Amino acid sequence: MMRLAHATASVCLLSTASLALAQGQPHALEWASYRDAYRAMVVFEKYGGAKNLLNNHLQLVPREKGVLGDGVQLGLRGKTVQTSLALDALGRAVLPLVKAAYDENAVLAPNRRLGGGFALRSRVSIAPQLDNTYDTTGLRAACEQALAFARHIDATARSRQCVGVRMVFPKKSGDVSVKLRRADGEQPLQLVVGPAFAGDIDTDFPAATYRFAGESAQLVTYSAPLAIVPLFE
Repeated sequence: MMRLAHATASVCLLSTASLALAQGQPHALEWASYRDAYRAMVVFEKYGGAKNLLNNHLQLVPREKGVLGDGVQLGLRGKTVQTSLALDALGRAVLPLVKAAYDENAVLAPNRRLGGGFALRSRVSIAPQLDNTYDTTGLRAACEQALAFARHIDATARSRQCVGVRMVFPKKSGDVSVKLRRADGEQPLQLVVGPAFAGDIDTDFPAATYRFAGESAQLVTYSAPLAIVPLFE
């Protein structure tokens, strides 16, 4: 398995505006504003364009590598709202949009200290399929939905085009494989180790990249990907 040495400058991985904590604030190492996270996430919920092929998550991104281990959760704490959000291996969770938590100016905080603090980011990805089989035409359609949303929130995305997808898998999965299935047979895609999303400090996730071509084919995975990231140029 190869290692991705650096981020490809010409490819934009879809991630909406960062909710990074201000370094000068005394709470920056410990908690973040629920209102800030709510405002970022509700943009996707209110978006009127097609989004049925997409997922939207809030991602906790530590500033130090290796601190986001098993058992880390993101707590939502307000006067009347008290709950914990389970995180996947990429640090993502579905943020509940709760008016009471917004009105109470609740805070979001991990259930243990993460050393150098953390940032929160909104992450849009392509929804996985239960049978682990993906038509390339469907992936292109999902990528186009993601790009349309990116253009909705960021004018600089208007000059970009969908070029492919990256399928990201768990680090310790022993049965990671992605095959390109055409009418004339199957071809394995190369796995490269790197970050799941641009800006992630953790760079040890195996991933396979497929660039769109003028063909009718399928991508078949042995196990479910953690995330399917749309790629723009």
